[in-house]
Amino acid sequence: MKHLIVLFNKYKVLLLAFLKPLGFWGVGVIAVLDSSSIPVPMDLIVAGYAWGDPHRFYLYVLMASIGSAIGGLVPYFIGRAGGELFLLKRIDRTKYEQLRDRFEKQEFLALVIPSMMPPPTPWKMFVFAAGVFEMKVLNFLLAVTVGRLIRFTAVSLLTIRYGPQIVHDAGDMMQKHVVAVLVSLGVLVGLLALVAVRKSLGKRAVAGQ
Repeated sequence: MKHLIVLFNKYKVLLLAFLKPLGFWGVGVIAVLDSSSIPVPMDLIVAGYAWGDPHRFYLYVLMASIGSAIGGLVPYFIGRAGGELFLLKRIDRTKYEQLRDRFEKQEFLALVIPSMMPPPTPWKMFVFAAGVFEMKVLNFLLAVTVGRLIRFTAVSLLTIRYGPQIVHDAGDMMQKHVVAVLVSLGVLVGLLALVAVRKSLGKRAVAGQ
């Protein structure tokens, strides 16, 4: 197992070394691979591009965001193809339908927010759920792209202002406080869901008058 990990890491380094000279096209390809199959430190990569070419950082941000959305279609379609059976083996039908109803009420925000968050947010789990609950492909691509645009823009601007070390420091902090990050994410999604439900009930009340 250790040998496989070493080979994987070597392959990843060679891949990055090959794609990085391709500029913003390279960062797009790296983002596709990161979201679909091969995890790479996208924040550090985007930060490196932004630091090296700050006047065109927006191109790297845009390509990384679009690439991430396209790559995310792989776990999305996996969830769409067989995710329902996977979940029904672990939870009963009633619980499944409750989860589906909650997701459908705020599916856009439920995907934008995790896409904004850095690791260790379990982003692929949310993407898988989007496929299971049959979120429209266009909405899926838009939600991921918007979330990633916000995240990578923040990373780029912080890097340009404070230097690449800020990304390392932020990553270390996230790793040390992983439980707090995940709890905060859950609370935020819950609050947004509550707001969405209240707005929906308010509209129904007005329509019923």
